[in-house]
Amino acid sequence: MEQIAGPDAVFEEIAGGKQFTEGPVWLPGEGRLVFSDIPANTMYAWSEAEGVSVFRAPSHNTNGNTVDRDGRLISCEHGSRRVTRTEADGARTVLAETYAGKRLNSPNDAVVKGDGSLWFTDPPYGISPEQKEQEGHYVYRLDLGTTEPVPVVTDFAMPNGLCFSPDEALLYVADSSDERHHVRRFRVTAANTLEDDSVFAAIEPHLPDGMRVDAGGRLFCTAGDGVQVFRPDGELVGKFLTPQTAANCCFGGADGTELFITATASVWRVRLRQAALSSS
Repeated sequence: MEQIAGPDAVFEEIAGGKQFTEGPVWLPGEGRLVFSDIPANTMYAWSEAEGVSVFRAPSHNTNGNTVDRDGRLISCEHGSRRVTRTEADGARTVLAETYAGKRLNSPNDAVVKGDGSLWFTDPPYGISPEQKEQEGHYVYRLDLGTTEPVPVVTDFAMPNGLCFSPDEALLYVADSSDERHHVRRFRVTAANTLEDDSVFAAIEPHLPDGMRVDAGGRLFCTAGDGVQVFRPDGELVGKFLTPQTAANCCFGGADGTELFITATASVWRVRLRQAALSSS
């Protein structure tokens, strides 16, 4: 792991006392981190200069967050069962909330591809069984300029975190079910469909949740013991063992050399040897 984080790298708690942190995303244009506290119905922002502040409340129990090609915040709202975009003036635009005339389950995590398409997972974590309208738990693609998402994978038990490889030729998706608890990898075709489905890595102790890929193609996947790091060939490089169970992670900082980890009641930062930011 010393090729990723130096021997003197330490965990620094930058936020604490929360209920369940998730959805970290670095906003490069603003120089700050945004993250969710799902049960608290609040999103927070953190910066080196100002520390932690409320970013949005209520947040509709937002879970995962990402940014689009223009740096606008994309959020998966459990409470409203939709995916939204925050505009420059602070207004929110609904990007997706139904498929085939039925409400989505509870969008969980999202990533934007270089062509502007939005890919997101839709497990039922945020709803009760009687609220469910969709027949399954799908991975969706929402093409730029459209309002109806397209299912790209329909056989997940609990699709969760997802991210692209740096060249966007591969898509990684976590299945967070007790029975599977693994990361699947797909090849992205020129038509933005998925093929060559395979299990990339089984996560122990499970469950896999949020994930990112660094500029070198290594997968950083949250798990029961922290953040597990895998080479592109699936070999486990090592682990960042977090003081609390990790739920998601992202890269950021002024020079892209910081790993932020949302882990239960806290958010932690650890410095990396080199910039890790990638197109994912």
